[in-house]
Amino acid sequence: MHVKALLFDVFGTVVDWQSTAVRVLSESGPPSEDYTAFAQEWRKGYGTRTRQTAKDGEGTLNVDVMHRQILDEMLGSPKWAHLGKLWDEDKRAELTLLWHKLDGWPDATEGLYALKKRFIIATLSNGNVRLLVDMAKHADLPWDAVFSGELLGSYKPNPKTYLGAAHLLALEPSQIAMVAAHIEDLRAAASFGLKTIYVRRSTEDTPEDKASARSKDEGGEVDMVVDSFLEIIPALERKGGKV
Repeated sequence: MHVKALLFDVFGTVVDWQSTAVRVLSESGPPSEDYTAFAQEWRKGYGTRTRQTAKDGEGTLNVDVMHRQILDEMLGSPKWAHLGKLWDEDKRAELTLLWHKLDGWPDATEGLYALKKRFIIATLSNGNVRLLVDMAKHADLPWDAVFSGELLGSYKPNPKTYLGAAHLLALEPSQIAMVAAHIEDLRAAASFGLKTIYVRRSTEDTPEDKASARSKDEGGEVDMVVDSFLEIIPALERKGGKV
């Protein structure tokens, strides 16, 4: 069946969260800090909490609240307490909002504008609505719709997210392709009937996952593998317009 809509994971797939976070953090503290480790720990906490909430329904559905909770816990830990002494309430509030202004990958804006001419393009992200809207304005991401965990009542991989977005678009799951740089996201999407497009990104997934990500044509588990959004339309044309 021809795909009519593309749903995009955002953090890591569309935007380069790590480079942006490291840059902002490094402008806010001592130059000798390992801000890559700090950003990765912050991001890991987000992943752990969203997965738990998707499973048991406990916890906030506003990622701004979650990011702040994780930040405060990190700054209260022995590892980062020295930064906690430097960053007051105002600075912590400011840093929490860095996730609203993440820079896109080099191919993101051009690729999305090209895809928008052919498909409905929308987010399917755990980020809250205001975060996704601010990010779209900052990075010039031309979404037709913004679907978030906050709107859909849970986080990925809960079926409320994938199937909820399909319902709101008035499409069958098989008419939608999930685009993500995370193989687990695509496995969940496929289990609910969506097509899948894996995008290799340098900061996402383990080297083993990236190396094993292969299309079904190559004996793999996803429908398409690309290194850039700009490759999606040519790849579809080679397949007769079908994923």
